[in-house]
Amino acid sequence: MVEELVAAGVSVAAVGLVYVMAGARVVKQYERGVVLRLGRLSSEVRGPGFTMVVPFVDKLRKVNMQIVTMPVPAQEGITRDNVTVRVDAVVYFKVVDAADAVIQVEDYQFAVSQMAQTSLRSIIGKSDLDDLLSNREKLNQGLELMIDSPAMGWGVQIDRVEIKDVSLPETMKRSMARQAEADRERRARVINADAELQASKKLAEAAGVMSEQPAALQLRLLQTVVAVAAEKNSTLVLPFPVELLRFLERAQQPAAPTPEPVAPARESAPVAPAPAPAGAAALDPLPEPTAQEPTGQEPAARESSATEPTAPEPAAPTAQQSVREQPSLPGTPLDQSPEGAKSRQD
Repeated sequence: MVEELVAAGVSVAAVGLVYVMAGARVVKQYERGVVLRLGRLSSEVRGPGFTMVVPFVDKLRKVNMQIVTMPVPAQEGITRDNVTVRVDAVVYFKVVDAADAVIQVEDYQFAVSQMAQTSLRSIIGKSDLDDLLSNREKLNQGLELMIDSPAMGWGVQIDRVEIKDVSLPETMKRSMARQAEADRERRARVINADAELQASKKLAEAAGVMSEQPAALQLRLLQTVVAVAAEKNSTLVLPFPVELLRFLERAQQPAAPTPEPVAPARESAPVAPAPAPAGAAALDPLPEPTAQEPTGQEPAARESSATEPTAPEPAAPTAQQSVREQPSLPGTPLDQSPEGAKSRQD
């Protein structure tokens, strides 16, 4: 009898031990336990630590309350300015209500992933390419709001959303590279022009100072020579003043000969002009140039020149004495022909 009682007690203890072991649960610190008793939600959410459930009656589901990092697969779309891009992102979220995460949605992680992909494609179509490349902070905030709105009913809170990479076509990359290169070249030219302007102002001031002291230019030349010669060059180039070259050129030119004085000729009796042929305009002979008699000439030479019937030898014409013969027209005061006299009488 006693043995039967002992065996029954042992059996009950074993069954109790098995029952306790079957109903014992341990919830970790970062988890929460949701108990479903006969399929209905228990009002109490089990906290971290040791807890007991009714075996074969209660079902405990543990929900992770940590922040989950979920990568969003790359989504390809067309921006508002008709550029095809490929964008991927990452979502940080956590569960704030374990009961809603279990009851309201079948798989909250899959739901958040699908909502993130849909929102990402939507944000691509509403944005420009420049916004995707340079204004990502604003796009991240908009994407976070789009995902967080339905996720709040699932007991999930979106902590942060970040766009990781924006892939562009190769043609677009080359176009943007050319644009950036042209912009950098433009800025370089502007900076270079500004530097030239400042340098020209400083050079103008330096030239004004050197013009007051000519020796300063010579000292500057010597400094340049020293700077060039310090590099052990075999050829030394020195600046040569242009004014010195002009001075040497003027010095090498031969002096112009001075014109010698020409003796004036004696006055001779006027010679009547020959009658001009009828029907033709007569030429009005201009008076021949006379040369003054040089001082110290012998009287005999003067008499011989006066008795000779021939005209004296013409002296060397000068710039003042050479006179070009001009044709005289009838009726002019210089016309001495019979036609001219007749026209004057008329």
